[in-house]
Amino acid sequence: MTLVKYLLGIVPAIAVFLLYLGYNLGPVVFLGVVASIGYYLLQERKGSPIGVKTKGKGINHSLPETTIRFEDIGGQEKAKRELMEALDFLIYQEQIHQYGIRPIKGILLDGPPGTGKTLMAKAAANYTDSIFMAASGSEFVEMYVGVGAQRVRQLFNEARGLAIKNKKDSAIIFIDEIDVIGGKREGKNLREYDQTLNQLLTEMDGIQSNESPKILIMAATNRKDMLDSALLRPGRFDRHITVDLPDKKARMKILELHTAKKPIAEDVDLEQIAGEAYGFSGAQLESVTNEAAIYALREKEKAISTKHFSSAIDKVLMGEENDREANIEEKRRVAIHELGHAIIAEFVKPNSVSQVALRPRGQALGYVRHNPTDERYLHTKESIENEIMIALAGSVAEEIFYGHRSTGSRNDFEQVQNYVQHIIEAGLSSLGIINVKSISKDKIDQESSQIIEALLEKTREALIQVKDVIERAVDHLENEEVLTGIEFREMIKNYTDKEKIYQ
Repeated sequence: MTLVKYLLGIVPAIAVFLLYLGYNLGPVVFLGVVASIGYYLLQERKGSPIGVKTKGKGINHSLPETTIRFEDIGGQEKAKRELMEALDFLIYQEQIHQYGIRPIKGILLDGPPGTGKTLMAKAAANYTDSIFMAASGSEFVEMYVGVGAQRVRQLFNEARGLAIKNKKDSAIIFIDEIDVIGGKREGKNLREYDQTLNQLLTEMDGIQSNESPKILIMAATNRKDMLDSALLRPGRFDRHITVDLPDKKARMKILELHTAKKPIAEDVDLEQIAGEAYGFSGAQLESVTNEAAIYALREKEKAISTKHFSSAIDKVLMGEENDREANIEEKRRVAIHELGHAIIAEFVKPNSVSQVALRPRGQALGYVRHNPTDERYLHTKESIENEIMIALAGSVAEEIFYGHRSTGSRNDFEQVQNYVQHIIEAGLSSLGIINVKSISKDKIDQESSQIIEALLEKTREALIQVKDVIERAVDHLENEEVLTGIEFREMIKNYTDKEKIYQ
């Protein structure tokens, strides 16, 4: 770049001098213009002028410093402890040298979307007092060969430069969606992604324990199984930290963080909301608190109440209420279908039904919101069969009242097939412990059909015995559109004995 500046200063002076001597500079000027245009187009194709950093172009740089702390991240206690322990190797260099510990070059955060991987990377930079630079894997992808690799080099150089400029001892480079450029390399065909990955591996290999400033690479993915083994081996991404969906206790802490500065009504029980938000990520929980506040504002309420949180959970799960108006017969069929789900759910998992609604949301004309009484990470054959019965109950209820099913059961049947496949693959079926690939498709289909038919019959027998309860509940739903869990349990309180139902 310095050479270009010198030329820009000297060339005009020489041209003026030659004109003074009487030389014809027309051809020279023409060639210079053509050369300048060619040079400009070449650099545009490469992505940036030589010697000029592409800050803000192609790479999405975050602020050099971040104010996010680990205390600001709700839940994920185990992941935070693991991460802080790894980061201590970056802070306490003397102790590391005393024990002859090899410094960590890379940390991979693996987990579902919305669980706080980016927040944890920012908190890591704050914890270590490091420069923080972030880029998404997709930002390295270009149609031109070599651009991605060039941007990797620029990112590392800029991180070092910013650390020196800000008098920091270390810099953290965070690459989100690293599976975009770090996917498994297959065959001999060299892709542009492969060149970018090779450059990243080269830069990581070039990180030395005695260099200053120190560089730490952090990356995030929700598809660890798709990453190339060269990235995952020791000496590259040394630590793999799982950032999973929060459990109930963690969801409670996340809700407390996001409601701290919001006007919350006295009737709000965050523990209950945390239970109803089973399976929600941190991002979804933040959305719940935000949507609840919007509902309160829309109704011009001074505080956010339980009903606002309930509506917010429904919206995050299924979308906003829509204006689709079903006819009377269709609404009655939907009510019967959803009540079938709810009754079997209450039989197999008492106190689990939070609400039955006959309101169109997203693509659904009605829905049952479940509130799991406990959170399971291991499942028995009985617990999976219970889930299958709940999924089948909607179509079975339609058959009892109408003699046939509707297309509303399609998603239910997809769930049933997944559950049955899980039973077979886990060795819980009559086939025993098997390698699914070595069993014929016909035999697996036959086993699946037997499991489904047996549970269909069991579900049908249970619902026939409570047909009068369904009829009363349908009348309530048609009038009120919502049946709370408490109201629903009051209606079926004389039928909650499983032994009586399944006799």
